[in-house]
Amino acid sequence: MQKLLNGFFILFLSFSATAEQASEKNADLYAAIKAFDHAYATNEVEKYFSLYADDATAYFGDGRVDIAAYHTMWIALMAAGGGVEINTMSDLQVQIMPGGETAVATSFVDNRTRSPDGTKSTSKAFETDVWQKIDGQWKIISLHYSAIAAE
Repeated sequence: MQKLLNGFFILFLSFSATAEQASEKNADLYAAIKAFDHAYATNEVEKYFSLYADDATAYFGDGRVDIAAYHTMWIALMAAGGGVEINTMSDLQVQIMPGGETAVATSFVDNRTRSPDGTKSTSKAFETDVWQKIDGQWKIISLHYSAIAAE
C-alpha cells in the first residue's frame, strides 16, 4: 500500500512540475492576452491594434470586418470623444496547440462603451481569439466576438 501511495505522490508531483513549466514557458502568451485586453479597456488604440496580425480576420455581430477599416473607425471614435469605459474579461481558457506556436483563448466579456454623443451601451459577450507566434511575437490572427442576448 505504501508503494502505491508513493507512486501516486510521484505522479501528482510530476504533473504539478509539468504545469508550472508550461505556465512559465507560455508567460509571453499570457502577457500578450493581458496586454490586448488592457489596451482595449483603456482605449490605447495603437497598442490594441499592434497585437493583431496584419492579415487578421475579425468577426463582430454584424459580420467580418477589415482590420484596417476597424482601426480607422477606432481612431475616429476616440477623436470624437467615444470609447470603452469598461471591458472586463472573465473565465479565460487558453489552449495551446502542439508545437506551441498557435493558441486559442476564450473568455466572457462584460463591456460598456460610450458613443461620441455620450450614449452608453452595455453588453455581455463570448470572445474567441486565435493567437499565433509571428516573428517571435504573439499576434491575433482571428477574433470572434458574439454578444450574449439579454435575458
